[in-house]
Amino acid sequence: MKNTLIAPSVLSADFANLQRDIEMINNSDADWFHVDIMDGVFVPNISFGMPVLEAISRHAKKTIDVHLMIVNPDQYIKTFAQLGANNLTVHYEASTHLHRTLQAIRAEGMKAGVAINPHTNVNLLEDVINDIDLVCIMSVNPGFGGQSFIENTYAKIRKLKEIITRNGASTLIEIDGGVSDKNAVQLVEAGADVLVAGNYVFRAENPVTTIAGLKKLTAI
Repeated sequence: MKNTLIAPSVLSADFANLQRDIEMINNSDADWFHVDIMDGVFVPNISFGMPVLEAISRHAKKTIDVHLMIVNPDQYIKTFAQLGANNLTVHYEASTHLHRTLQAIRAEGMKAGVAINPHTNVNLLEDVINDIDLVCIMSVNPGFGGQSFIENTYAKIRKLKEIITRNGASTLIEIDGGVSDKNAVQLVEAGADVLVAGNYVFRAENPVTTIAGLKKLTAI
C-alpha cells in the first residue's frame, strides 16, 4: 500500500486563527505543512513572510514544506533554514543557476525542491534530477488559490516519473493546485507522492475528517 503524503496548504488557513489551524494539522493525518511564500513580483500576489513562517515553525510538529514563489531565492536560503524549513522549493523559472541553488539548499540541511509552472517541460530537469529531492508540479498557475485543475498534469507526472526511474533518482513528485477527492486517486496512479490541498481542506466542514478521507483514498 502506498503512503501518499498529504500537505495542507497554510495559504488557505484562517490567518485570524492561524494557531488553531496549525494545531488542527498537527492533530490530523496530514504529513506536511505546505507554506507558500509569494513576493508580488514572481507571482501577482503577496502572501506572508518570515515572521509568519517563524510563528508557524514554533507550533508545527510536522515537516515544514516551504514553496518559494519569489525572484532571487538564493539570497534567502540560509534565512529559511534558520526559520525552520525542512524542505525548500524554488521555481525553475526563477533560478538562473539551478544546480548551484540546489547544492546551497542541501548545504543548509534542507531537502531541495524544484517547482515547475504549467508551461514548463519536465524534461528540463533531467540533468539535475539526482540533485532534486522533490519536484512540485504546479497543476494551476501559481499565485492564486481556488483555480481549476489543469488536466495535462497527469501526462507531466508520468513523464517525470519516467525520468526519475531512468536516472535511478529518489525524487518525490508533489502536486500543487486544485487537488481534491475528485482527482487524488488518478494523481497517485500517475505517480504522485505528495498532494498539496488548500481550499479542499480548509473550506471543508470538518478539515480533520477531510484529510483522513484523502489519506485513506490515496493508500492504493
